[in-house]
Amino acid sequence: MRILGVDPGTINMGYGVIDARDDKTTLVESDALTVKERSPIGERLSYMYHRLLEIISRYQPDAVAIEQPFMAKNVKAALAVGRAQAIAILAAADKGIPTFEYTPAQVKQRVTNYGASTKEQVQEMVKLQLNLTEVPQPNDAADALAVALCHLHQTHIESLLAKGSKQ
Repeated sequence: MRILGVDPGTINMGYGVIDARDDKTTLVESDALTVKERSPIGERLSYMYHRLLEIISRYQPDAVAIEQPFMAKNVKAALAVGRAQAIAILAAADKGIPTFEYTPAQVKQRVTNYGASTKEQVQEMVKLQLNLTEVPQPNDAADALAVALCHLHQTHIESLLAKGSKQ
């Protein structure tokens, strides 16, 4: 299974592609799409959308996992991230790829087994689970890989539960 993880943002949007075959999970590519902070929101969203379409076409993921915005303190920032999240959902839908959304707490729980993990703990687990020598950079890319790994773990749990209910 190939998964594209997306850490949405209107200035920096992280993405990470992983492959999971048998019991081995490998990094395919990760990076961040970056736009000028002062450019109009429409231009930023258009750029992100078209670049995501290119990434989806290039890597042909089976699923796209997207982190949901965290709304605790800054509603304005959460709404902006929601726009970027919508762009990622639309790009996947245009290519006929199913999308899955996860909250930051779900990502932390699935990747580290602790829902209140720090960003550094999550990034270290991404490094370990993908057998990398260092934490992926930029941080947005590492966060996107965490979302992809979250989806992989969630899929595994659902598969085990489905097998258990059949027995």
